[in-house]
Amino acid sequence: MKNSAPILGTVAALALLATPLAAQQTADAIDPEAATAARADKDAGRPVIADDWMVAAANPLAVEAGAAVLAQGGTAADAMVAVQTVLGLVEPQSSGLGGGAFLVWYDADSGEVTTLDGRETAPQAATPTLFQTAAGEKMGFWDAVIGGLSVGTPGTPALMETAHRKWGKANWSDLFDAAITLADQGFVVSPRLAALVAGDAEKLGRFPATAAYFLPDGAPIAAGTALKNPAYADTLRQIAAEGTRAFYTGPIAEGIVATVRGAEGNPGLLSMDDLALYTAIKRPAVCAAYRAHDVCGMGPPSSGALTVGQILGMLDSYDLASLGPESPVAWRLIGDASRLAFADRGRYMADSDFVPVPTAGLVNPDYLAERAALLSGETALEDVAPGAPEFDHALHWADNVDISLPSTSHISIVDGYGNALSMTTTIENGFGSRLMAPGGFLLNNELTDFSFASHSAGVPIANAIAPGKRPRSSMSPTIVLKDGAPALVIGSPGGSRIIGYTAQAIINYLDWGMDVQAALSAPHVLNRFGTMDVEAGTKAEALTGPLTDLGFEVNARDLTSGLHAIAITLDGLQGGADPRREGIALGN
Repeated sequence: MKNSAPILGTVAALALLATPLAAQQTADAIDPEAATAARADKDAGRPVIADDWMVAAANPLAVEAGAAVLAQGGTAADAMVAVQTVLGLVEPQSSGLGGGAFLVWYDADSGEVTTLDGRETAPQAATPTLFQTAAGEKMGFWDAVIGGLSVGTPGTPALMETAHRKWGKANWSDLFDAAITLADQGFVVSPRLAALVAGDAEKLGRFPATAAYFLPDGAPIAAGTALKNPAYADTLRQIAAEGTRAFYTGPIAEGIVATVRGAEGNPGLLSMDDLALYTAIKRPAVCAAYRAHDVCGMGPPSSGALTVGQILGMLDSYDLASLGPESPVAWRLIGDASRLAFADRGRYMADSDFVPVPTAGLVNPDYLAERAALLSGETALEDVAPGAPEFDHALHWADNVDISLPSTSHISIVDGYGNALSMTTTIENGFGSRLMAPGGFLLNNELTDFSFASHSAGVPIANAIAPGKRPRSSMSPTIVLKDGAPALVIGSPGGSRIIGYTAQAIINYLDWGMDVQAALSAPHVLNRFGTMDVEAGTKAEALTGPLTDLGFEVNARDLTSGLHAIAITLDGLQGGADPRREGIALGN
């Protein structure tokens, strides 16, 4: 685990650092200039075009690994394993083996859309006061995040294996080759990773193993240098050979538990039993109608599909197309629809295995029409409150507003068999708990997605922590269907802003006729809790005055989405990658 001399370029570096066999396999599978061309398309605002298959993700090395699998006849599930294992190496601040993920799958043979829940779970020893002081006060956010207390049972490895067993065709062990080679031989540190390490150096320096990797000799790793991670390579070799039992039991698991429980100043509760008991869960997709499409995604414990579906469902009766993307009236409607949806999210959405969630009622067309009527005025809503969706339980929940900071990563894939995969993957905050396991990967801080309080004024909070419970998420992996077939595969990182990023990009594509790259590149305007955020440095700032006149408080700020999308059209596949990050789309 050390830096070496600077070397040139992502694509050139991959060729230089790969073993001869791996380099030959990559050359046989994909055009070595494809990544350069894809980056040029993104920079020029053009979608990537393909006929047979496509993958879009947050780092070119990960995309190339997935593209090689697809080119050799693998499925989207196979390619996802290759993409995720490389992302965990080259973009470790956002996702990896120590985190969790949600996956939405369209199956070409059956026409079914289903989901896999690989969300982290709370340790069996967790109590309602986990994030409270001895005096019963909520802990400070960063006091809770950094260290072992925030670490939930990782779910990403189990999700990868479950998806491969259900939908894979390739040899499991072969899917780790690209990540193992890069970890052994070194990968080029990207400017984004270097900048994030430098900005988080104080927190990363708190724990020796983490500091040794990201801050060798006391200085942050530099862009353009080669970084090796032999421990991660060894972990992947074990998982490739033995399956994920090598992760959830034995020495790798022991290393995770020891790291969590031994975290100086903030030890956690994770146990070997928590790891051994973990399973990824197959769940039905949640779908909402919009513009003669079905927008399908991940239900509870994610709030993503429900909240995206509510926003779009409330807007379905309004003619956004005629208003256009520069209309303050359009953004008033979108912003207040989002506020209403977030009010429901704050009260009702949590892990439905532990608390009753009115899932069907929240996206019922009659309920959404009732909520949509609240948007019929001419100015911003003065106040918003949760509605009363139909449900067969008496719901008496207090509102929960969590702190969910931007991080995470998203993968969109369409394979040559017609299957489609949308997967959002995370370790929660950037660099997670800042704990690095002996196996060479960072551990999540996912437990801080729970409410720090269990009750408010004596009323229980749905998203309170409990043993084995999965914290509420904002991740919104989405597949949009037209006449039962996939039309758009999309998702984004970004904390609770994920919901707005995803909903807005769908509106850009379906209402405003943007191509998929333009839909991802367009400036953001978001409203979750009352303040209208417009993306600083873009033409969205021109909306500040008009939106203020409509009654909104407006704030210009950086809104760093990481949208990755693939549109399935009559003319083939079109892929896009968010210009705010370093990802690309590749296809053939």
